[in-house]
Amino acid sequence: MNMLTAPELAAWLADDARARPLLLDVREPWEFQTCHIEGAVSIPMNTIPARMAELEEDAPIVCICHHGMRSMQVAAYLERNGFTQVNNLTGGVHAWAQQVDKSMPTY
Repeated sequence: MNMLTAPELAAWLADDARARPLLLDVREPWEFQTCHIEGAVSIPMNTIPARMAELEEDAPIVCICHHGMRSMQVAAYLERNGFTQVNNLTGGVHAWAQQVDKSMPTY
């Protein structure tokens, strides 16, 4: 699993030459409604095993949560199940709000 900082993810998303990753937000629905990175898909952590078929095994995925711990667990789980381009956003949406999008609400 690759660890990405918020500025590294912002640079990736701004680079039209790179394939856009799936932004997989694994937080609870209320957390996603509070704030999320534009374009993120909400699949709460506890539903990942049942919804894994919705994900492409060889596509780039960036796992996101509040501070980066739940998403790291999901990223490791995906890797153990054959996913090859898994990334984790270190610091989660909290780091994104502090370092990239200061207008994003925090909690």
